[in-house]
Amino acid sequence: MSAIDPEKNAVTNTASEASPNGNGNTAPGYHPVGEKPNDSRVENTMERELTTHLELLDAAHQNGRLVVEIEEARREYGAHVADLFKLTPDGKYILWPQPTEDPRDPLNWSLRKKMLTLVVLTMASIVPDFNSSIGIASLFPLAEQFNTTVNHVNNLTSNWSIFLLGPGGVVAVILVNVLGRLPILFWSQVLGVAFLIGCTVAPDLATFAGMRCLTAFFSTAPQVTGLYIVRDIFFFHQEARMLNAWAFGFVVSPYLGPFLFGFLVQRQTWRWAYGIGCIYEGIVVLLIVLFMDETLYERDNKDRPPIETGLWARIKALIGVTGYNRRHFRMPFWTSFWRPFLVNIQPQEILSLAYVALNFAWAIGINTTLVVFLQSPPPLGYSFSGDAVAVFYLTPIIATVLGEIVSHYLQDFFTNNYIRKHNGVFEPEARLWMCYIGSLLNFAGLMCLGGTLQNHLSVAGLVFGWGLFTLGMMIIISAMYTYMSDAFPAYQGEVSALFNLWRTFAGFAVAYFQVPWSEKSGALVVFGCEAAIVVFIFFAVIPILQVYGKRIRTRFSSLSGH
Repeated sequence: MSAIDPEKNAVTNTASEASPNGNGNTAPGYHPVGEKPNDSRVENTMERELTTHLELLDAAHQNGRLVVEIEEARREYGAHVADLFKLTPDGKYILWPQPTEDPRDPLNWSLRKKMLTLVVLTMASIVPDFNSSIGIASLFPLAEQFNTTVNHVNNLTSNWSIFLLGPGGVVAVILVNVLGRLPILFWSQVLGVAFLIGCTVAPDLATFAGMRCLTAFFSTAPQVTGLYIVRDIFFFHQEARMLNAWAFGFVVSPYLGPFLFGFLVQRQTWRWAYGIGCIYEGIVVLLIVLFMDETLYERDNKDRPPIETGLWARIKALIGVTGYNRRHFRMPFWTSFWRPFLVNIQPQEILSLAYVALNFAWAIGINTTLVVFLQSPPPLGYSFSGDAVAVFYLTPIIATVLGEIVSHYLQDFFTNNYIRKHNGVFEPEARLWMCYIGSLLNFAGLMCLGGTLQNHLSVAGLVFGWGLFTLGMMIIISAMYTYMSDAFPAYQGEVSALFNLWRTFAGFAVAYFQVPWSEKSGALVVFGCEAAIVVFIFFAVIPILQVYGKRIRTRFSSLSGH
């Protein structure tokens, strides 16, 4: 929200401090944070009333509705409750969630520590798709070395490694709820780099394919735990921007491999490309060891033990000993196990995931097959050199950067506009207006790509089409990630895991038919059908969610709680 500067530390005011009475003092009977009223009976009454009202607020929050402005909170819940809320430094907005007095509460971390955590998390979220994209740059050298076809290498390695990103994320989020964010993040990257080393030294195609699939399965954790971590350390008014920054990492990552290593594999063996990937992931592991802390804080459990400090405590937290010892204060394993399945059958989640999957599928399909179109001889392709293909991959990288910037301002515009028109109350459906822009750009981009490939028009058409599609995809991801997160505020990790699962399953299928179908019927038919699906799924989902989304969330609000 642009009205609030996320660069400022969050907790400086309570509502009572922001709303003095007529003589300049705070409201009688209430106290700023850290002070106690003199009369214990008043204190007990206040605490009971605040607890009751916070339960009502929490119930409203859990199905997506959130009172953001303090003036609206005073109208709805009474000044005696509203004046106890902790506010942003300007005293206008309520901090959600409300931070505790514990300095080790991640919401109370310094801005520097929060931003460092976000940077390392974003670097880690680049790893899974970046590792998979190294194989795209190496397709032709791999086919030559192992004496097989490009399509065989693509189907055996690229497609299945993409497929396993989805199940790997579900497994990760189940363990995260029980053991914590940090150990799962650490071990996922350690195992990921170990199997990537296996890819680098693989003696045959079968070994290479197995190692590539395993590194995808284990390294995907940052792409699903990131939503948890962002919500752990940032307040509601900061989340959309920070989620955009984190999502930028995994959206741009599939294009980095072909761009960086397209030049390299023309001059050195493909093993060098995978070796550099190992170095990058090794750096990420080192940064996690040095700078990441556990962000899972048992906020709702007053019996939680204190957080240990010191070198040995850090080692235990990193490898999972602390998480295992604190498991009794966290979610039971079987509860965590069933949560993704329960979320997956909710109507608003099914609609949202179908919309995401039938847009993101084409992004994965284009990324894994366009190199075949570009390097194959006519009439299918353009006979590009490896260097030319590498330069071409600058297109989606630049478009993703632009998409992150545009999404940043679109989020602010639509969210602030909705809150202003609805008396300081936020509803998740405010996010969905961005999808009108994203779907239009996706449709235009796919049609432009299909027409250009079909008629072998100027490469400028490919650049423009892919750029439009990638820009639209970034806007849709920003909108839908924040919408689903707001609609299920107690299930951020499950939302993220299912988002990852559906997008990878859909994208996994596209690579199998896109090139053969184009050879048979022409690229315009293929991309035109994909564009038609984009239009269909938009009208089948977004207007329904905008009109009936609140009703659906209220009807199924029992799941939206803890």
